[in-house]
Amino acid sequence: MVYAPPLVIADMSSSYSPHGPLGAGSAPLGNLGSVVPEEVANACLQAAWDAGIRHYDTAPHYGAGLAEHRLGNALRARLRSSYTLSTKVGRLLQVAPDVPELNEGFLRALPFRRVFDYTANGTIRSLEDSQQRMGLTRFDIVYIHDCAEDWHGPTWKERFNEAMTGAAQVLTKMRDRGEIRAWGMGLNLVEPALACLEAARPDIFLIAGRYTLLDHTALERLFPACEAKGAKVVLGGPYNSGLLAGGTTFNYKPANKDMVARANAIRAVCERHGTDIKAAALRFCAAHPVVAAVIPGPRTSDEVRQNAKLMQADVPGALWAELRRAGLLPENAPTPKA
Repeated sequence: MVYAPPLVIADMSSSYSPHGPLGAGSAPLGNLGSVVPEEVANACLQAAWDAGIRHYDTAPHYGAGLAEHRLGNALRARLRSSYTLSTKVGRLLQVAPDVPELNEGFLRALPFRRVFDYTANGTIRSLEDSQQRMGLTRFDIVYIHDCAEDWHGPTWKERFNEAMTGAAQVLTKMRDRGEIRAWGMGLNLVEPALACLEAARPDIFLIAGRYTLLDHTALERLFPACEAKGAKVVLGGPYNSGLLAGGTTFNYKPANKDMVARANAIRAVCERHGTDIKAAALRFCAAHPVVAAVIPGPRTSDEVRQNAKLMQADVPGALWAELRRAGLLPENAPTPKA
């Protein structure tokens, strides 16, 4: 592993980007839900760089290595110290030429089967494999991926213990030696993050969809726990997989009528104040002091440019006040200063 200089976690997202905490996730570039042609993926990542985005996240899970290949191609010629890069451990890829067209939510993924492995040896191998796929020798942040009930069911705590005695120990030593800058967990649920704060010394979490205009799960327990331990949070899924961006899905499933009604109520408030709901969604996510970056997953160059513009949009204070009065935002949720 190549040694990296120490990095202040709070600066991870904003050191190089004129758009502050805006980063880019790469799950859609692994063909999550729909196929993104190679030339469209390339243009998307070029647009991200041109927009000043310097925080990129990926994982072996995304297209069974496809997103890592694509992101590596885009970043390999860039000055390595000019951007922040994260990937994940917990899944190893095994050759499987018989994988179906739709493979764990990804279309036309690469011909590999994912095998969960949170052990020390599995962690080391995962990182070495990711380095080879990306053609890069260093990651700034490494997340332990999907070690939670939504992926492992009632046995998730056994997997969590495997991760704490395996992956967490490896990543802690790598961080202490300066080989990575930070580690944590990448999750859709907050419970394992809370447990990790008690069991180990993580620096940062990637939490998808649990702190948005629609879902405030992380606010009451996780964010205060992170503040107390000096950990930061990167927020994925700021549009809750589409419902806050004009789609019909909430966390990758058809949204129920109550959630649709809530989204429509928020949209109506935004329209009364002349604000795009997507701008309000991004600005809201970035306003909490524990949040280091917000990383929507763009599919196209147009989406990248739109996200960059939305992150800089002015959102009137009266909008946030009305959302609170309507019971659509918690009283204690920080909002952007005018």
